[in-house]
Amino acid sequence: MDRDPATGDASPSLQDILTALDDPDCRTILRETAEPMTANDLIDACGIPKSTLYRKLNRLSDAALVREQDEINPGGGRTTRYVRDFKDVNISMDNDDEFSVTVERPHRNVDERLEDIWSKMGEGL
Repeated sequence: MDRDPATGDASPSLQDILTALDDPDCRTILRETAEPMTANDLIDACGIPKSTLYRKLNRLSDAALVREQDEINPGGGRTTRYVRDFKDVNISMDNDDEFSVTVERPHRNVDERLEDIWSKMGEGL
């Protein structure tokens, strides 16, 4: 998934979105991630096994419906939280009978966008 952390722009495929939204576990995760949550919190809240949770989070990430927020811990290491990353998903059909998808994102301030950039840079280290 090509996604620019500076702008939050993503162009998920229609199939990725439909696959994620068709999955009951993914829908449960989306309900729980209105506020950022760690994987362990999601395991408890959703009742999903750890290995399954990470597969579902990958599916939701591929569909650009959740994003990771990394927090650097003062004592070292980092904590990753997952948060829902859309306000609305619209699926439409044009005059040529082709489907398209539009994902409306919540407004993110400069600090949040810089945090995303910093988080992505940390992945390469």
